[in-house]
Amino acid sequence: MDTHKIVRTICYFSDNPSEQTIGKLDEIEDTLIKNGFLVQTKRLCTAKKDIRQLESAVKEESMYLSIGSLNIDEAEAKLDDFCSSRNTAFNIDLTSSIIDKRCVDILFQIIKNKSDKTFLFAYVFHNPPSTPFFPSATYAKNGFSIGLQPTDLSLGCKSIEEWLEKMKVIWDEINRLFKSNDDFLGIDSSIAPLNDEKGSFLGFIKRLGFDFSYSATTSIYLEITAYLKENNPKPVGLCGLMLPCLEDRQLANEYEKGNFSLERNIYLSLHSGLGIDTYPIAVDEDPMKVAGILTLVQGLSNKYKKPLSVRFVSDGKAKTGEKTDFQNKYLIDVIVRKL
Repeated sequence: MDTHKIVRTICYFSDNPSEQTIGKLDEIEDTLIKNGFLVQTKRLCTAKKDIRQLESAVKEESMYLSIGSLNIDEAEAKLDDFCSSRNTAFNIDLTSSIIDKRCVDILFQIIKNKSDKTFLFAYVFHNPPSTPFFPSATYAKNGFSIGLQPTDLSLGCKSIEEWLEKMKVIWDEINRLFKSNDDFLGIDSSIAPLNDEKGSFLGFIKRLGFDFSYSATTSIYLEITAYLKENNPKPVGLCGLMLPCLEDRQLANEYEKGNFSLERNIYLSLHSGLGIDTYPIAVDEDPMKVAGILTLVQGLSNKYKKPLSVRFVSDGKAKTGEKTDFQNKYLIDVIVRKL
């Protein structure tokens, strides 16, 4: 097996999840494994908005679940079920909503009642359907999509171009494997970094000789995203560059040094990224500041008709200036800064 051929997730979208749905996911996984891929996670997103019913229908505890996009009323009604759920994600679509205290209260209630669930929740704007990445996944029709962890392919690459060409080989291979499958919705070619040296996108940028702050005023991120969108043989979902603050160790280090402020995060998201992702928030943060950030991201998303999202994460304890203790294998602990 080529351990650099990593599928971050296979996500099946179903209007009525059943054991048959799980069987289809297993078949897709088997096909990928037989062709040398490492599959990290399997996920299921449904059109039904009943968390208890979904978790009752899907007994496999390793399966990541989602009820997709909710409005504010739905989110408030389902908050208790969400906080007591096994591992079900959701997002709130604020593309054309008035952003008020109710919107922000959802986040702070999650922080107060079940902080680890902040990892499974996001606000979204102009969110495309069928991305396999949670919590942005939203049901539109039955079928499956595939998302990768292509940062590992960058090991040994001497240029951005060499890495991008390696990615295209993988996209084409996956497309060949499933193009005759009527359920195949496509590949979300988003760059999804993860933690260590092999999985760190920023680590690769640094190996090329770029300081992070310097790279922010180059066209690197624009060029990468253009390639992701133009060369994917069957694009679906977000197809952008993720900059998850606490999922990429090198990015978390830049955050602690003050080099990954929210302003820079938003600025780079307009280049190529997908918004504010796994960004730490202190338990004593001002809710009005969050409302202002959501309003700004909504305005930018509407102005540029660009998918953006906001996912703040909290451990439920750390105040501004204190170190987090997430106890989450996907998140790097940091000293939290004021937004």
